[in-house]
Amino acid sequence: METAQAEDDERRPLLHVEPGREATLVETLQENRSRWRSIRVMYLTMFFSSIGFSIVVSSIWPFLQKVDKTADTSFLGWIIAVYSLGQMIASVLFGAWSNYRPRREPLIISILINVAANILYGYAHAPPSHNKYYMLLARAFVGFGAGNVAVVRSYVAGATSLEERNSAMANISACQALGFILGPALQAAMTSIGPTGIFWKIINLQLNMYTAPAFLGAFLGILNIILIIALFREHCVTDLERAKSINVQGNSETLENSDGDIDLVAVVTCNILFFIIFFAFAIFETIATPLTMDMYAWTGKQAVLYNGLLLVGAGVESIAVFMAIKFLSKRIEDRQMLLGGFILIFVGFFVLLPWGNQYPPIQWTELKNGSNSSSAEIKYDESSIAAWNVLSQPSLGLDAIAVGCPVQQVWCQYTPIIHLAQYIGSVILIGIGYPVCSVLSYTLYSKILGPKPQGIYMGWLTASGSGARTLGPTFVGQVYPRYGPRWTFGPICGMVMAAAILVGLMYKKLIGFSIRYQTLQQC
Repeated sequence: METAQAEDDERRPLLHVEPGREATLVETLQENRSRWRSIRVMYLTMFFSSIGFSIVVSSIWPFLQKVDKTADTSFLGWIIAVYSLGQMIASVLFGAWSNYRPRREPLIISILINVAANILYGYAHAPPSHNKYYMLLARAFVGFGAGNVAVVRSYVAGATSLEERNSAMANISACQALGFILGPALQAAMTSIGPTGIFWKIINLQLNMYTAPAFLGAFLGILNIILIIALFREHCVTDLERAKSINVQGNSETLENSDGDIDLVAVVTCNILFFIIFFAFAIFETIATPLTMDMYAWTGKQAVLYNGLLLVGAGVESIAVFMAIKFLSKRIEDRQMLLGGFILIFVGFFVLLPWGNQYPPIQWTELKNGSNSSSAEIKYDESSIAAWNVLSQPSLGLDAIAVGCPVQQVWCQYTPIIHLAQYIGSVILIGIGYPVCSVLSYTLYSKILGPKPQGIYMGWLTASGSGARTLGPTFVGQVYPRYGPRWTFGPICGMVMAAAILVGLMYKKLIGFSIRYQTLQQC
């Protein structure tokens, strides 16, 4: 019944309500259909973008080794991080572009960049030398093309009314989550092609398990462009919200061109919250494989399989949460749900703090210098970071490595184990809290911005999330092998708790533009 009601809401043309007067229709049924058709094209754009990111992630390292033997795990870190760096830069540029030109332009150009970058990735084997740099360049431009996320969010924010926005933003997040789930599944399905695959000498094309996902990403990009050209149309509902604000104050003062009408404190607060959300989640997804291998002596295959199942389950859980938000938002205020999401994330990371008197199994292997040192003689050196980098990559033939917590990580000898029940419980809690916080943060952000064009502001929000996804893995790579889970999860608990406190302190400022403007006019 609730799903049917939501569908009816999308089919119902918008009404404009003035105090003391009957409601008047502001769009025809045909305009309503065109508006929602365009919004659904944006859903697909987000879905395709997520698939383009996740479809090659698990095969980057073996492909990098295949095309360039000089590449090491340090360079792999750059290849992974450069995607987020590219997105961080592009999101602001594309967001600004969408403010002054039709959104179709930055959308099509960004997707064309993405298509070209995927083709370059598929041909990274072709140059006679420096192949790893071509892979780096390809992933940078894939990330740059993904900067259109800011355009997608700003368009949906402008093409929906306040009543429709929570539902539309939840749908965007659900499509993004579905893409992250489906991408690795498609990659796994393409492993049947094999590492050699098919070779067409005429065009120097190698179609194998590493390049096929990239070419599929390029094909989806072309399909996306066709859909945008054929179905996407510009619609702006925020003009109606501006009209409501004008009617409330009883004059024709225009608000669109005034930056002073936007609460910049609330805007900065939302960007900080968004950064913390993505920083925490980036750490969680980065640490999953090495943590479980250290704590439970899982082999590489076991860690990839079990964590894969858990993360897929968390993805399905996230989609269910996104759908629930569409209905809960009609009964619970956005700020309250956002605060509840941060509390769930805090509890999820707090649960991961080790306690008790049981310790992880130690991997008593020889160090690189060939000496059988006792635990008292073992000291941390940079080989621990290198060992962690190897363990954190699920496709390196990890079963050839001794299982257990590496002896180079001295904390293994005095830090209690994180029990499996703790880990599973943490996955469940974070799997609920993260989607709640992510969708509510940028939904509330769009409401705070109000009728003003949101491209640049959405660009900054996307950039803050991309920056967090860049810094999060770096933090884990430096802290976890040196100091262990306590010093990894402890600061994250502090950051998330600080975010919850920030929501409480700024609670009165985190309100929609129309509500704030009406309040100011009454003062």
